[in-house]
Amino acid sequence: MYIEREISREMMFRGKIVNVRRDVAEVHGGAQVPREVVEHPGGVCIVPVDAAGNFWCVRQFRYPLMQELLEFPAGKLEPGEDPLACGIRELAEETGLHGGQMVYLGPLYPSPGYLNEIVHLYLALDLTEGEARPEEYEFLTVERIPGERLLTMVMQNEIPDAKTVVGFFKAKQFLERQG
Repeated sequence: MYIEREISREMMFRGKIVNVRRDVAEVHGGAQVPREVVEHPGGVCIVPVDAAGNFWCVRQFRYPLMQELLEFPAGKLEPGEDPLACGIRELAEETGLHGGQMVYLGPLYPSPGYLNEIVHLYLALDLTEGEARPEEYEFLTVERIPGERLLTMVMQNEIPDAKTVVGFFKAKQFLERQG
């Protein structure tokens, strides 16, 4: 197995959500190369599916892209927070939904070339509806979309969000295997 060894680390920026550092790594053969790393605490993405096969999504403006996106509910892990607990919290806050069954679909590495974020994917089933309580500056609209329509939207590039695309296909595969 090929492994790079960290030689040095310099913190360039500390932010509320991310930190940025510049490392020097030793690669195969002994050469030293720069590596830039964005540190992120990780997050959770929940794929809510109701008994009728509808997927519940949230539409929200994403500032870095300057556009509104349709996504599955998701959120950032707090320090030391269990991913399942985070997922339950985010699902309720953003949609008002509560999952009677939460199925772990695995981790997603959004961009491992420079980002250490891990997004934990969960499928939420046996949903019950409640009142959404988004954070103060979180402006969302909740949409319920039939599975076949969501598939069309993904395939027509109407949904470019990676966690939503991966979560959709993993959930779809899980549900088909459960038959």
